[in-house]
Amino acid sequence: MRKDDAFFVFIIKAGMHKAGFVNIVGNPNVGKSTLMNQLVGERISIATFKAQTTRHRIMGIVNDDACQIVFSDTPGVLKPNYKMQEMMLAFSESALADADILLYVTDVVENPEKNMDFLQKVAKMTIPVLLLINKIDESDQRRLGDLVERWHSLLPNAEILPLSAKNKFGIDMLMRRIKELLPESPAYFDKDQLTDKPARFFVSEIIREKILLYYDKEIPYSVEVAVEQFKEDRQRIHISAVIYVERESQKGILIGHQGVALKKMSTEARKSLERFFDKKVFLETFVKVDKDWRNSQRELEQFGYKPE
Repeated sequence: MRKDDAFFVFIIKAGMHKAGFVNIVGNPNVGKSTLMNQLVGERISIATFKAQTTRHRIMGIVNDDACQIVFSDTPGVLKPNYKMQEMMLAFSESALADADILLYVTDVVENPEKNMDFLQKVAKMTIPVLLLINKIDESDQRRLGDLVERWHSLLPNAEILPLSAKNKFGIDMLMRRIKELLPESPAYFDKDQLTDKPARFFVSEIIREKILLYYDKEIPYSVEVAVEQFKEDRQRIHISAVIYVERESQKGILIGHQGVALKKMSTEARKSLERFFDKKVFLETFVKVDKDWRNSQRELEQFGYKPE
């Protein structure tokens, strides 16, 4: 092959590379974070059985030689009751603005007409929309057929794909379809990059996940975590984190009698952090009261609630 021919082949191959932003939206607790983790192949988003687990827009990046897929997990769409939820909704709405492909996630139990305002915005989009009916293992063929018809009437231009993110059913088919729909483009990020979030973000998310799992009622929703120290050496990572609550009574519940509850939660968080970073972790946690932080614009921005 002559040099000119080789250069021509290189140009063709370079032009065939695909890349794009694939944004995941939907109502709370339909399995968006579980789906995100299955698609990325890594545990990027925390996923629990409780609604409003995801508070931020989190990117997970999948690379191969021919394409780069930038997935975004977003908070569940809800009608805001306080400023933090307003910012969470802004994360979800920003995902409509910059998507190349939109994944709208629902499940077999939620009412398709829920949050029609947001759904109407999705219906007007001109990009490919994949309507994903999750948790099909909890339904039967007749109910699923009825759901498909109802969703087709609401989003007539969307492709409808049933799946079970938890059981990995339909994930490979979804990935193939996403790659088919991706636009031709060079990569947006380095090919070895997995996410746009720093290590401190995942520390705070993992601690918050344990609070969601081990505490009831309003405690998990009144909590925010700030990492004050993250120092890494060859042997281990030293982490100091502050858990903010809104009331003294919440602080008492979080700490528990003689600190037992906080110690248990922190131990479980440390174990998860060691698995995440593949390194020994020394974790210190403190609890502070910061009244009404969920309605403070300044404090919310310090906690990272800054929609682009």
